[in-house]
Amino acid sequence: MTESLPIEAVQAADEAAVLVLNNENAAELSWLEPQELSALITTSFSASRIGDVEAFLLTFDQTATYDSPNFLWFRERYPSFVYVDRIVVAASARGRGHARRLYEDLFARAAAAGHDIVTCEVNLDPPNPGSDAFHAALGFREVGEAVIHGGKKAVRYYAKQLKG
Repeated sequence: MTESLPIEAVQAADEAAVLVLNNENAAELSWLEPQELSALITTSFSASRIGDVEAFLLTFDQTATYDSPNFLWFRERYPSFVYVDRIVVAASARGRGHARRLYEDLFARAAAAGHDIVTCEVNLDPPNPGSDAFHAALGFREVGEAVIHGGKKAVRYYAKQLKG
């Protein structure tokens, strides 16, 4: 049963498959070169995968050295947080609950590490109503918007309170 596949940490041996999946979805995420992906994984709060990289999740906390405009937006506003940089599920594995399981695992890891907030962004332009609905169902609330990359992209910022 696919849903019972374990959530495991991304290892060096997984990086090629993670890179392929990331770059197949570069329009929603961003294109990465192998050395960029390795550096991101090394500095991440968590890098998790399901199965044979049917899905992966890459996150950072406020201590990361990371120049993403979205990450920096949250760091300017929250003293402690875990930021979801990218999550993707392979087209062949969609509809199996992988994204929800990765997020639920992250919520538990973040809370165990003493974090109260998980943050992320969703494209506003081009719109991504499916992702907006998914994040709302997980308890995220909108906390801001920004236009980035020289006006080429607009995003909506979300935060989920883990405690209290």
